[in-house]
This record gives sequence, structure tokens and C-alpha cells, in this order.
Amino acid sequence: MTKEALKKLIQTAAGTIPAETVIKNCKVFNVFTGEFVQGDIALCGGQIAGVGSYSGETEVDAGGRYAVPGFIDSHIHIESSYLSPEELGRLLVPHGGTTIIADPHEIVNVCGIRGLDYMMEAAKNTALDIQYMLPSCVPATPFENAGAVINAPEMAEPIRRDKILGLGEFMNFPGVVNTDDMVLDKLMCAKEAGKLIDGHSPGLSGMALNGYAAARIQGDHECSTVEDMQARLALGMYVLLRQGSACHDLRTLVKGVTPANSRRCLLCSDDRQPRTILEEGHLDSHLRICVEEGLDPVTALRMATLNAAECFRLYDRGAIAPGYRADIVLLDDLTQFHVDRVWIQGVLTAENGAYLLPVKRYPIDQVKGSVRIRDFSQARLKMGLKSGHVNLIEIQPGGIVTKKSTASIKLDSQGEFVWSKDVDIAKVAVVERHHGTGNVACAFLKGYGIQEGAIALSIAHDSHNVIAVGVSDEEMAAAVQALEKQEGGIVLVKNGQVVDSMPMPIAGLMSDQSGQWVAEKLESLHENAYTQLGIHRSVEPVMTLCFMSLAVIPEIKLTDMGLFDVTKFQFIPVEAEQ
Repeated sequence: MTKEALKKLIQTAAGTIPAETVIKNCKVFNVFTGEFVQGDIALCGGQIAGVGSYSGETEVDAGGRYAVPGFIDSHIHIESSYLSPEELGRLLVPHGGTTIIADPHEIVNVCGIRGLDYMMEAAKNTALDIQYMLPSCVPATPFENAGAVINAPEMAEPIRRDKILGLGEFMNFPGVVNTDDMVLDKLMCAKEAGKLIDGHSPGLSGMALNGYAAARIQGDHECSTVEDMQARLALGMYVLLRQGSACHDLRTLVKGVTPANSRRCLLCSDDRQPRTILEEGHLDSHLRICVEEGLDPVTALRMATLNAAECFRLYDRGAIAPGYRADIVLLDDLTQFHVDRVWIQGVLTAENGAYLLPVKRYPIDQVKGSVRIRDFSQARLKMGLKSGHVNLIEIQPGGIVTKKSTASIKLDSQGEFVWSKDVDIAKVAVVERHHGTGNVACAFLKGYGIQEGAIALSIAHDSHNVIAVGVSDEEMAAAVQALEKQEGGIVLVKNGQVVDSMPMPIAGLMSDQSGQWVAEKLESLHENAYTQLGIHRSVEPVMTLCFMSLAVIPEIKLTDMGLFDVTKFQFIPVEAEQ
């Protein structure tokens, strides 16, 4: 801010000169006192000059609506929306989103710092203020091949960028607790730069959780019970109450929010797909849920605004008060939280559900062509098992946690799996797609329900190799080969032919199309997965499969290196002990 800009802001606030814009006739939410005050909001140079009785060069009648600070999503992966940053901004802003804390963990696992550079440049083309965390675990574990390896030396430059708030969710919590030397180097990189460290510690408790918190991990979005939440709050951590497309923890956790701890509670999406946004909304949906579960609107709104701003040291926003960013949302009510209009830095950006600004897109050339598979053929899926008693990845309803179980399967004379429509077990494969290693790992998946063909994705958290499930090696190979040809995304195959697909040219993770197009295409893919491939309707076919390789979520997953027991943190054979 220049001296002249400061002078104008003060004069506007004091009422000695007219405001640039005045939003008149509002019930203004004061996050500091918890009150709603009838008045006008004066704007100047993208900031709030004051709340009171003002006149301005432009005056907007709010019609008595509630004026609240812009909503801040405290943890989200843009890539998991399958949209570019520009397109996600277009969808979120009409729902009151003005800031998101994004962890580009997915694209950096594929493209390295080049992927981060793309995300930061693309973010400049949306009114949504996208603040980034630097991915801390690339790869998430040493038990899979990612597209890049980012250690402390590679972090030294990006951690100091202005739009990088700190280190993203530190998923390698065993490395923190066990004081792994390379992990400590990463933590020190953030500390020496004066930046935050975000957390991820599902199931961690007791003295081990103490050790994790001692590293000054700022918060955690992986709480699934009120007890998990209370344990972290007691250690000085923030808790991010998550409601995404894959994980739905908010209704459970909001019951643990009290007047004593509410200021340490935030709202986040983690993963949110276009269909969810278009049908349910964004943080406006979170707020509805909070109130439905008995939380008062004042506390809920603080969780979506001031609490998040303070947690991430964004001290210029989160409130409607003099000198703060003019990020303002007009709400029709405090039960449904219907958004009427949105201002970001004083600019009217959305009205009646429509994004008002033109959408410009940053070129995607630097993140295309990311699916590079070496020497893949149907023969690479052969397993040659000696025993039909095998370990299984068993899908659990309603989430991404899996159960380790065993079963006896039918083998042919060559030790190859014989699929049966009467037994809900299918082969699953992960094919390395970054470095041409030729790695192909196979195992067995229970509970997916596939009855025909195969499905393949280049979205497979967290290293995003290709993952495929099918009723035969022939069908799976056809799906993987079709996926490589279209440069990533999603492919459904039946009788060796593609029956539906969605290309994702941005790192094999994101579409370059509109949110509406992606939502409609996903709906088509889901329906074809159910009707053409016979996948269980109780299973979300894409989101469920893309988490079957996430080797930081219990109990058992498959990476390109093999079958991984997350609870033991070690590889195990496909053949089970008798």
C-alpha cells in the first residue's frame, strides 16, 4: 500500500471523503463480538474502510441481507476436483468462497516443481484467492514411484514464495515421530523460512501424537472421531472439520465443537468434485450442516472465516472491519446460507449463483504428456501364483479406509486368477507411469462388484500411477492402453472396446473443460460403470478406486511396488499365510 492509498483509506473510513463503493442496508456480522449490526459497508481500494452510515460514488442496496466475511476453505486439493484452478474458482466463488488454502500435492507428485509453477500461474486468472501450501511428502512414502522427489534442497526456493504459506499436510507422521533425518530437514526448511507446517495423522494418539505436535504441526484434517479431535485441540493444534466428496466427517465432529474450543476449529473440503459443488455447494453447504447439527450460526461462520484466517496467518481477511480485505458475502438467511452476492477485494464477482468475471486460462503445455508407460502388455499382468489363498484389499463403505482380509481364489494351471461372477473379487493392478520403470504390481480387490470389462485411471493417490480393475487380463490391458493413448484420465472398457472415457490432459489429473462438462461426464462414467461394468451402486467407482493405492491410509493398499500393509508399514506377499 502506498502512502496516498493509506491516506485515502483513512479519509474514507473517517467519512471525510465519499467511499468508492458502499454496500448499504446490511446486517453486518462482527466476527469479534458475535453481533449483527445494521449499517453500511464502505469500500476503498479493495479494502473495507468502515461500517456505519456512509455515502459513496457507487451505492448498492443489500436489501437487509446478512453481510459476512468471505469464506475460507482451510484445506483443499484443486486436482481432486478434476478442474483447472481457473475453473474451480469459477464454481466456488458464487458459493461465497473467496480464499482457499490449496495443497497441490497431486500435481507435484506427477510433475514436480514444474507442476507447482503451473498451479501458481493459473491461479492468477481467477478472482478466488488461491493460497498454496508446498507439498511436504513427494512421494508420500518411499514405497511407490512418483513423478518427482522433493526433499529439503528442492524446497528451499519455493517455500519462500509469497503465495506459499508453508508445508502442506505432513503425511509421513511416522517419520516425524521417529525423527527421520530427511524429515527433520524438511521441517527445518519451513521453520527457517518462518512458514507453517500442516498436519495429517490419522489414528495417531498418546505419546506419539505428543511427538508429532511438538514439531509445531499447525492442524489436522484427518480426525474421524470427536476423541481424535479433542486430543489434537488439547495439544494446541487446530482441527479442520472435513466435508468433501470422499470423506464426510463434519456431522460427527461438529458435535465436539464447544464454546471453549470453537475458535480452534475450521472448515475444509479436502476433495470436492464438480457434481458436489453444483448440487450441494461449497462452504455454504458446510455451514448448513453445522446449523442442522445444532451449532449456532455465529460459531459456524467464525469457523469459515476468522478462525481459518488466523490459523494460516492471513491477518488481512476473515472479518468485516476497517483495513481488512473487502471480501464480503451477502446471505439471504442463516439457516440455508443462500449466497446472493460476493465481493472479492471490493469487486462484485458473483451474483445469483453466477460468476461475473471473464475466465482466462493459463496454457497447459508444461503439464501435458505425463502418462509414459514402458513395455506394457497383457503379459505384464500375469502373477504365476503358487497358492490360491491370498491377501485382499477389502473396500469399506463410506470412505477410503480398507480392510485387510484373506480368501481362497480359483487359479488355472499356470497359477493365474480365474474370475467368477459369483465371487466379488477382482484383480487390481498399478502400472508405473512416470519414469518408464516398467513396474506393474497386481493384487486382489473385494467389494468393488465389477461384472464386465475393466476400468483404468491415471488418478491414483498419491503418486498417481495408473490403477486398473477388471474381470480379465485382456480387458485390463485394453483399458490401460486406451488410457495411455488419451494422455490420462478415466477409461471404461467392455469387450476390449472403450465404452466411455474422460481425458485429463493436465498432468493426467485434471480436465481442461468446464465444471459442468466434467460433472456431466462423471455422471455418464458412473452410470456406465454401474450399467455396463456392473460395479456396485453402493461404491463410487472413480473416487473409491483412486484411493486404493494410497499407502498412508489403513489397512492395506497397492502401489506400483507391491501390496502394502499400512498398519505394519511394510510390503506383504499377495499369497497369504495358511
